[in-house]
Amino acid sequence: MKGRVLIIAGSDCSGGAGIQADIKSVTALGGYAATAITALTVQNTTGVFDVLGIDPDMIVHQATVTIDDIGADALKTGMLHSVPVITAVAEFIKSKADGVPVVVDPVMVSQSGSRLLQEDAVEALITHMVPLATVLTPNIPEAEVLSGMKITSEADMIAAAHKIGDLGCEAVLIKGGHADGDKIVDILWRRDRDIEGFEDTRIPSENNHGTGCSLASAIATGLAQGMGLSDSVARARAYVREAIRTAPDYGKGNGPLNHAHPVTG
Repeated sequence: MKGRVLIIAGSDCSGGAGIQADIKSVTALGGYAATAITALTVQNTTGVFDVLGIDPDMIVHQATVTIDDIGADALKTGMLHSVPVITAVAEFIKSKADGVPVVVDPVMVSQSGSRLLQEDAVEALITHMVPLATVLTPNIPEAEVLSGMKITSEADMIAAAHKIGDLGCEAVLIKGGHADGDKIVDILWRRDRDIEGFEDTRIPSENNHGTGCSLASAIATGLAQGMGLSDSVARARAYVREAIRTAPDYGKGNGPLNHAHPVTG
């Protein structure tokens, strides 16, 4: 077991996304997962039915006692649903995790279409969390919000990545799964480096619940284990693709992934 990842995110009682997907992904890739839960969600593969936000002080308390005792080689943030939560988590990172790689998954809407970020919190996310990100991992709809532009092509993804990078993060990975077509292209922008593209054939599947959470946590695991960002992204993408390909086909909606495939074969 190598690489301590502190995950600050919401819980998914159905086990496919959120903290549960994060823990599974980190563990399957040989890392150690610790968590600070930001919200309890009532959800399954068909939608999100209720959300109970955790008090920001309690979120920070969870994260603080964990990092003070166990430490962290990387952080991953997921569902930070409100302005107070965003500001509290940002202050925690600046005060307790300075210099630790941070993967920020800007969770706005669930795979089923349910809003997980309050509308008034978008600006707070941009102001407080984006500049702390070693890498930001938006999907296309999230990248459109963050960049303020419509994305309909790879050229648009590249332009949006530049715009988001100007907000202060070190790197941006725009995920192309929401685009049309038989191929998926993800765009990695890094400050003062060439754009890098990752292209694969789309896997026809409705089992995509928690893909964003899983990918971000897998990237964080790579960084925690000392891998470079490009290699971390490549391994994370391969891990998630195989998890989709071998998914158990559970549920009546967007089904969960097979997070355990590196262990179970």
